[in-house]
Amino acid sequence: MTRSRSRRPLAAITSAVLLALGGLTLVQGTSSAATNLVTNGTFETGSLAGWSCSAGTGAAVSGNARTGTYALQGTPTSGDTARCSQTVSVRPSSTYTLSAWVKGSNVYLGSDGGASTWTTSSTWSQLTTTFTTSASATTATIYLHGWYGVPAYQADDVVLDGPGGTGPPPDTTAPSTPGGLTVGSPTSSSLRLNWSAATDASGIDHYEVVRGSEAPVSVGNVTTWTATGLAPSTSYSFKVRACDPSGNCSPYGASVSGTTSSGPTVPPTSLPKHILTGYWQNFNNGAAAQRISDVPAAYDLIAVAFADADASRPGGITFNLDSAGLNGYTVAQFKADIAAKKAAGKRVILSVGGERGTISVGNATAAANFASTALSVLREYGFDGIDIDLENGVNAQYMGQALRSLQSQFGAGMIIAMAPQTIDMQSPQFEYFKLALAIKDILTVVNVQYYNSGAMNGCNGQVYSQGSVDFITAQACIMLQGGLRPDQVGLGLPASNRGAGSGYVSPTIVNNALDCLTKGTNCGSFKPSTTWPTLRGAMTWSTNWDATNGNQFSNQVGAHVHSLP
Repeated sequence: MTRSRSRRPLAAITSAVLLALGGLTLVQGTSSAATNLVTNGTFETGSLAGWSCSAGTGAAVSGNARTGTYALQGTPTSGDTARCSQTVSVRPSSTYTLSAWVKGSNVYLGSDGGASTWTTSSTWSQLTTTFTTSASATTATIYLHGWYGVPAYQADDVVLDGPGGTGPPPDTTAPSTPGGLTVGSPTSSSLRLNWSAATDASGIDHYEVVRGSEAPVSVGNVTTWTATGLAPSTSYSFKVRACDPSGNCSPYGASVSGTTSSGPTVPPTSLPKHILTGYWQNFNNGAAAQRISDVPAAYDLIAVAFADADASRPGGITFNLDSAGLNGYTVAQFKADIAAKKAAGKRVILSVGGERGTISVGNATAAANFASTALSVLREYGFDGIDIDLENGVNAQYMGQALRSLQSQFGAGMIIAMAPQTIDMQSPQFEYFKLALAIKDILTVVNVQYYNSGAMNGCNGQVYSQGSVDFITAQACIMLQGGLRPDQVGLGLPASNRGAGSGYVSPTIVNNALDCLTKGTNCGSFKPSTTWPTLRGAMTWSTNWDATNGNQFSNQVGAHVHSLP
């Protein structure tokens, strides 16, 4: 969602970044380094020993190395560049030459605080750059990474040539494996895990817990953790490993199982079968300035945009009503209007993110901060839940952890919505899609922004330009075929041509897309092979732009949503 009228498309942003880096040099040839300070620069250990990669994005793989057997492979996502880094001991005021052989699209090599370089190459090419340490430096961090949403890259034979540091050699020893795992204290939706602390000369940074075959969850430096959001009378298996500050992780300990107690399943939220969602702007950008009480009754779910970052706690959020921009709207009136909407059967949630959102949940500490601060804000204002609209990417592991923690404390009726951009839901391998699937059991609805996106691949492999029935239906069926329930899928469109940079369509086009997906009628050239009558509905940015446009979206699309079978 945008505070301004338009948002730069991904391609333009990428081009701008590449242009800014365009003066750096790609050097072909063979390194003449006499000294290599990089640990495991050839990856011939068959592991990432010495390296620290973004969670789940890096691996030492065989069969595609430049020399030897193994090479690094980094797999970016829509929200992660697959950065792999290593900290080495260096000397102050010294010059170093960093090189690596790479292959792939938009592959970067550099040092934190120093120069970087990049290339796109389908064959092995050598990147080289230099940097000089500061007068007080004792370590330097070097890195490789790709770019958001592009294919995997490979790297091999990484060399850092220069005088060795005086500090201790890099830590490449993994911690001991934690033992004594027990699973108990069952409720109908949770199980409590306890284990014995691992040991490591450098200390333990965090533990990672795996439930069944799911992705690992970092739970911090603790030896007890509660798994929530579970189904009643169901057996779950868990295993735990320890990781140190250098990124070395122990083997997983033996799996241990536990069974939840009997009880009711998570109840559905008190929303209609089909809903109209509208974002309400907590700022004035030229659209009609509204109070919550001004939002038309056609909107079943109102998402207040946006929460603010808590500068004192990484991952934390706050909320500040823009009373000045909203003509003196007071906090007391705001809270009373929320309560009145709820009494009328509507639901009001808090949206986190937006185009300018700076909230990041990328580790266990940030996840805990997000959950605790969000709980406080939701309770203070009477919000019914939360919406994730982080347009600068999400970390599925830690945001999923944060949302589960928040839901377990708030209660089973909490609404969880998401509003990813179109590109974020192109594949179940992308972080936003992974997040939606990871919290599917507690997720209410995903309203993808089918605008500001340009042409995209549809579920049938064809490319469609935005602004048509075919674009909307071919995008929505990616989610419907990719694992989400139909009642968790909504269609997000702007309420007027001023509400987005591109992609506005008339209410008639939105209604035709709803009919095509739910009834197989009013389709364009693309007609899905099945229908999804329980599709949740539609969303718009924003109720304010809708009011500016004569409430055409809520009057026409709202009535159509509520008439669906």
